[in-house]
This record gives sequence, structure tokens and C-alpha cells, in this order.
Amino acid sequence: MTTTQTMSFQAEVSRLLDIVAHSLYSEREVFLRELIANAADACDKLRYLALTTPSLRGENAPFAVDVILNADQRQITVADNGIGMTRQELIDHLGTIARSGTGAFVESMTNSGTNQGDRPSLIGQFGVGFYASFMVARQVTVISRKAGEEDAWQWQSDGKGEFTVTATTRASHGTDITLDLREDADEYLEPQRIDYIVRLYSDHIALPVYIWGKDAGRGDEAANKASALWTRPKSEITETEYQEFYRYSAHAWDDPWAVMHWHAEGMIEYDALLYIPTTRPQDLFDPARREKIRLYVKRVFITDQSDGLIPAFLRFVRGVIDSADLPLNISREMLQQNPLVKKIRQGVTRKVLAELQRRASDNAEDYEKFWRCFGVVLKEGLYEDNDHRNDLLKLSRFYSTKSQGLVSLDEYMARVRPGQNHIFYMTGTDLDMLRRSPQIEGFIARDVEVLLLTDPIDEFWVPMVIQHEDKAFKSVTRAGVDLQAIEPETPKSTEEHSATTEQADNNIDSLIGRLKTALGDMVKDVRRSARLTDSPVCLVADDGDLDINMVRLLRANKQMDKNIPRVLEINPDHIVIRALANDTNPNDDMEFGDIAQLLLDQARIMDGEPLPDPSAFSRRLAGLMGRILAIAA
Repeated sequence: MTTTQTMSFQAEVSRLLDIVAHSLYSEREVFLRELIANAADACDKLRYLALTTPSLRGENAPFAVDVILNADQRQITVADNGIGMTRQELIDHLGTIARSGTGAFVESMTNSGTNQGDRPSLIGQFGVGFYASFMVARQVTVISRKAGEEDAWQWQSDGKGEFTVTATTRASHGTDITLDLREDADEYLEPQRIDYIVRLYSDHIALPVYIWGKDAGRGDEAANKASALWTRPKSEITETEYQEFYRYSAHAWDDPWAVMHWHAEGMIEYDALLYIPTTRPQDLFDPARREKIRLYVKRVFITDQSDGLIPAFLRFVRGVIDSADLPLNISREMLQQNPLVKKIRQGVTRKVLAELQRRASDNAEDYEKFWRCFGVVLKEGLYEDNDHRNDLLKLSRFYSTKSQGLVSLDEYMARVRPGQNHIFYMTGTDLDMLRRSPQIEGFIARDVEVLLLTDPIDEFWVPMVIQHEDKAFKSVTRAGVDLQAIEPETPKSTEEHSATTEQADNNIDSLIGRLKTALGDMVKDVRRSARLTDSPVCLVADDGDLDINMVRLLRANKQMDKNIPRVLEINPDHIVIRALANDTNPNDDMEFGDIAQLLLDQARIMDGEPLPDPSAFSRRLAGLMGRILAIAA
């Protein structure tokens, strides 16, 4: 007795399918591209598994994809003889979307006001291409039999919240996906239309796609070229073919930012067709940091998760590498140890970095767009790859105090001031806050450029790099920064300088002592500052202590719970500090303690730090204002 089980879609899938069925009406033909691509992947996977388990191939028929048109029943079927799916795989793959970005995708489709013409590109970014079938189908039926198993299963749904799974039969392994077409989808029953779509989107797929139907008239002639695109001469490949192969191999919907196609000969021979995306792949920041290069050996698909073909900091690169020298039965574990794979990795890395350098030199504005998408990933190489660190430094771009855009280290070095011995930088999470930070006031006054680093990885790669050319990297938030050797852009006159310093120097040492006493262990030390010009105080890290932003990151990730006292620097030229230093009749210790605490809290606020006791800060501030108003009255 055959039992049919009805199940509900995952909540996010139900919302997604409602959007697909009612809102996506542009470029609907992409549903066929997605189904053919999935079928080709299924065949590739079985081809690989059959290398070690030949019995999985069964009747050993050549791999192919069949597109079957049935105008009488208003149906189109995409069939393959690939790996197939079990009952549980049908439920897992077609009833849920186990992708972290799905919720964000649904929200963006529902709430962002996206134009209908842009929506197919959104759906592709989240890896849900199968569901594009519901753009043209009122019902979808999937019959699949896993290679090596006897049981077959049917999955069916109208996309309205539920699906059914039923035991059925299929003559051999593989999958049939049948679409009962909507009334407005007659064009997809026309052989000429289907032939055009296959040639447009699937010409590059390395197995034949056949079109069948009483009016198809094609017999057993494949509708596509069915040749491995990467093995063909570049002169014979059109830009459209490159773009469509990118979308197929990367499961992407954008156009590639760069295309790299070459044949390597010598100690090792391989073909490579690699792409750099225009937009960030959804899984770019997955903690596993997996590469997505499809590895072939003599045009036989091996894996699309071949750890070791490219370094993790290039994991945004997509495409194909086909080796003539690797063994067909190579496993992922063997890949990581194989010396030939290491040579391929070296060659591919050099090629990609050289392409990036060329494009950075040819079109700086276009390269800046690339960097905004993928620069944070490339910086990982600065931390972990000593062999390519210099190349990556040349490719790196940074915000700085002298530019609203991005600058290279070469541009920075060309603007180094006389007497400047370091590349100065500051790390943080908010670019605007960094630009307003009191720690950089003295650098701006001396026309010294400061790099503003806003990515978390910046805290880790700088200590590994240490220096560039003859200049060491130096954080401006450290107490040991020496600006005295760098002449200010507009230095004070001797008279002005003397008058200013004479007023403060008489009692500044005494003020520092009083501040240390008042603040106690809340600060590590109190010192004069050469970096401040407009602000009265700032907090800096002592030499040997963790940098301020590093502590902030560790706290955010619950890696540190204790406070590290900082050095409080005071500006001896500021009116508040001068007044406190020159007060020959100082207030009582309690009032001075409030003022000292207010100065410390001000430094914390300017540094973006939360106040340990906001109520006490408000009380002290109100008390000070009251005393000032009483004196004025």
C-alpha cells in the first residue's frame, strides 16, 4: 500500500515561494537554466563516485540531460541520470533552506521595495534556484532514485505551503522534474524557444542537453555544444559564453568583475578558468572559509570543495581548474598533501594577484569598488601568508586623514613628512569617529597622514607585517608616539610658544601629580601630550599594553572581562588645563576630584567607550555647572 505523507514547508520557504509565484515576472526563462545546472551537477557527482564504485552507474548509459516537452499535458520535464536523491534528501533539499542568509533575503524581497526586474538576481544570490520553477509552474513534481538504491520517491507541491512525499518507481537512478505550466507560460512549450534558452544559458555545460517532443524535430542531436569551455581556445569563446559559464559554475547571477583563462605547461599541466565576482558571495564570511573552485581531472569532475587549490584569502574566486597530472581517484584528504596541488596553488595565487595588480594600475576607481567588496578578505593574507605579504601590501587600500576615498601605501609613502619615521595608523569600528578622534589632532596639525583602519582583521595583520619599506607601523593611540621631530605645518611663533608654555609649565607638574592622586588606579599614568591641539585630554595605551581597539574587540567577543587602565594625556595648551595648572588658590580636594573625574569621562566619551557610571557623570556635570552659574551671578 502506497502511503503519501504531507509536510509543511519551512516558514521561510513558504514566504519565499509566495514571492516567487506572485512577484517574479522578469527573465522567467532562468528557471530552465537552474534546473539544467542542477542536473549537470548530479551527473558530475555520480561520475566521480563511480570511479571508486563502478556499480553505481548501473546500465552505464552516457550522462545527459533531457528536456521533454508535452504540449498536450502542458508539461515540461528536465530529466537526468545522475546521483539522484533519497526520500530524506528530497525533504531536506526541497522542503527547507538550510542557509543562514535566507531570512535576510526574504526580508529584502518583502520590504525593500526592490524593482521586479532586479528580483531574479536576488534569488540567485541565496542559492534557491530550484524554486524559480514556480515562476512558470502551478505544480512541480520531482521523481528521484538514488544511485545504488532500489527505492524511488516522488516529491510534489503547488508552492502554497505544503508538499507531499510518496513512494514510487523509476527505471534507473536519476531525477525527473516535471512542471505543470501556468496559463501564461505557453512559450516554454515551444521547441524553438527552449532551444534558444539552452544555447543561451547552457551551451558550456560539458554533457549533452537533448530536447524531446513531438514537434522538437532534433532527434538525438544535442542542443548545446557539450564541450568543456575551459579547454577551448580563448579566441573561440565569446563574452556571453564566459558570463554564462561563470553563472553556472559559481551559481551566481551577477556579471564577473574579472575573467582569467589560461593553460599552464611545464612541470605541471592544467587549465584554469577563474572569475572574480562583482558582488560578495553569500558565504564569503562563513567561518569554514571554504574555497569554491571546481576541480576536474582530465575533464572528470572531482569536487567543488577542494581545500588547498587557492589560499583562504582568495576564497571569493570562482571557476574551474582541470589538471592532466592528478590521479582520478584523488580524495580531499589526498589533495591537501599532494605536491602537485601545492604547485597549482602557487601558480594560481600568482596569477590572481598579478591580475589584481594590473587592474589596480589600469583603473584605480574600478579597483576601489573591488576592494570595498573583498579587501577585508585579502587582508587575511597579510596576517597568515608571509610568501605573498609584499604583493598584498601593494594591493591594499586604506582610508586616511588626507582622503575621503582609499589610498595605497605607495601614495602614503609619497606624502611622508620630513622627520617622520613611522607609518601612523588608528584602528576602530566607526570611520567618522576615527576622523574626529582627539588622538589624531597633533598629526593633522603637523600634516602627518594617519591610516584609518576599520576592519577587525586590522588589529591582527599590522603586528605581523611590522613595517613597509623603511617605515614601521605605529598606532597613534599608544603613549610612546613621538611627534616632536616632525615640524608642524604652521608652527607657532617664538613669542606665542613662549607665552603659552610659560603659563602652563610653572604648575603643570603639580597638576599632573594632583590628577594622579585624584584618579588613582582608574588610570595607569597622567602625562603631557604632544598629540592634542584642540581637546584637553585623551586616553592612550601604554607601550606594551594591548591597543585600545583590540581590548574593545576582545570584550565584544567575551574574551576579556577586566579593565586595563590607560594613560591619560593632558594638553598643556588647552584653556581648561592651563586654568587648572595656574590656579594658585585651588579648590578643595572633593571639587578637584569631580573635575578630574569629568576629564577622564570626557576622554572615555571621545574614545567611544561607555561610561562606568553615567549617573555619577551627570551628577558631577550638574554640580560643576551650578557652581559656575553661581559665580557668574
